[in-house]
Amino acid sequence: MAFSKLEYIWLDGYKPTQTLRGKTKVLHDFSGNLEDVPMWNFDGSSTEQAKGSSSDCLLKPVAIYPDPSRKSAYVVMNEVLNADGTPHETNARATIDDEDGDFWFGFEQEYFLSDPETGRPLGFPASGYPAPQGPYYCGVGGDSAFGREIIEEHLDICLEAGLNVEGINGEVAAGQWEFQIFGKDAKSTGDEIWIARYLIERIAEKYGLVVDWHPKPLGDTDWNGSGMHANFSNEFMRETGGEENMKTICEAFGDHIDEHIAVYGADNDKRLTGKHETQSIDKFSYGVSDRGASIRIPVTTKEDGWIGRLEDRRPASNADPYKVAARIIETVNGADIQ
Repeated sequence: MAFSKLEYIWLDGYKPTQTLRGKTKVLHDFSGNLEDVPMWNFDGSSTEQAKGSSSDCLLKPVAIYPDPSRKSAYVVMNEVLNADGTPHETNARATIDDEDGDFWFGFEQEYFLSDPETGRPLGFPASGYPAPQGPYYCGVGGDSAFGREIIEEHLDICLEAGLNVEGINGEVAAGQWEFQIFGKDAKSTGDEIWIARYLIERIAEKYGLVVDWHPKPLGDTDWNGSGMHANFSNEFMRETGGEENMKTICEAFGDHIDEHIAVYGADNDKRLTGKHETQSIDKFSYGVSDRGASIRIPVTTKEDGWIGRLEDRRPASNADPYKVAARIIETVNGADIQ
């Protein structure tokens, strides 16, 4: 009898940053289709999502992918529900409006690979610092790229799983990397970011390393932090656009600074300082090809007649893509387009 291992993945209730949880269910003669993945449950009292006296929370499967790193296996993304079947308060995916399916998102996920014994990124000595930023961005060589075997393995597994990873690269700091995922709706793009995060965490386990999602793990130093830049567009932006309309959309973001920052990741104030390719957390700006702005208007958008995408550079590396997408959709839909 054939068997399949299904790893159910969900987000816990930890604050201010939720983390991933997972457990395996073995099914016999499984079809591989999402509709045949059964609901499951877990002990919410162990994940900050329920009290011990009423601890059951439900797992609602919402996406499934092959798991190339395990034999006869799949990874299943889940929404967390209360025992009565309603969305749990920690379930941000459920807050995304299904009717907003014309939004496309591309997330640029940055992170550090770190040594748990020293607590420092790969490429950093036990004390002090390596050579200043410069050679690490898209660098090659043993003195510039640290942990390449891990990110290459991650890329291969993500692609084999069917995730729409569009690229990877070494980032500005030693031990810092990035992958990019694109999708044509908010929920599935968020699913793939979380599954890709899960897979890199599990690969790092094997190498005795940890993935650091903190937006500024090196503190108040002259080293870049980590973001999850959010590229976005809807049908209007892609097909109609126009300079005045695109600028109106940008200005709408400036009217809701606090609402965006509230869901753009914990400790983001340590990253959004106005330095290292960021705008200050309490300010707002936008500009063509400006990586120090809150919203960057890609030069290709301008050259294409102000049609295309915008990039919100403020989301932190530890932000929840579901929350980021939901807030962006709300702001764009509320813009006073003529």
